[in-house]
Amino acid sequence: MANAGIQLLGFALAFLGFIGSMASTVMVEWKASSYAGDNIITAQAMYEGLWKSCVSQSTGQIQCKEYDSLLQLPGIVLGTRGLMLCSILLCLIGILVEMVGMRCTTCMSETPAQKDKVALAGGVIFIFAGLLTLVGTSWYGHRIAQDFYNPFTPTNSRYEFGSALYVGWGAACLIIIGGGFLCCNCSSKNSGKSPRYPPSSSAGQPGRDYV
Repeated sequence: MANAGIQLLGFALAFLGFIGSMASTVMVEWKASSYAGDNIITAQAMYEGLWKSCVSQSTGQIQCKEYDSLLQLPGIVLGTRGLMLCSILLCLIGILVEMVGMRCTTCMSETPAQKDKVALAGGVIFIFAGLLTLVGTSWYGHRIAQDFYNPFTPTNSRYEFGSALYVGWGAACLIIIGGGFLCCNCSSKNSGKSPRYPPSSSAGQPGRDYV
């Protein structure tokens, strides 16, 4: 059926977005040192993520250090951590719900109407998860841009968007699109309502012969 194909497509997109969201969360390059300016030393590049910071030397050596104290971290890092982890958790819940609600599975196959409602709930969960990822990455990116264009920020302390932000933005789009496909696929109401129609008038015609 076409509806089952749409469900599979939506689930595949949401699952790929889930993988991208996890990859973005653990990546180090949330922001990278900027080379804009005339007095920038390019002998090393600095990267900062949600869990640790790294320094890459021109010789190819990379040194990473995890953040020492949780309470000393900036609020932007703590907030983005929470948003990304909540998004990953919601994606896991959405995957479990869709495994029950998708038409290609045998769970609740005797009640197709309820099965479609479960699939719809899973799509809504995926959309919320994608929005959390989008909010987290956009908030972090906004802070990077705000500090970059701040005239009081030293030139050698400015950062630009890292690759983790682009991965997160792409993952958020995939999750939202996949969840949208799962939400739009709720057109199986005909099978549940067809037996409720009254019998046709032709069923009473044989009774007229006994008049």
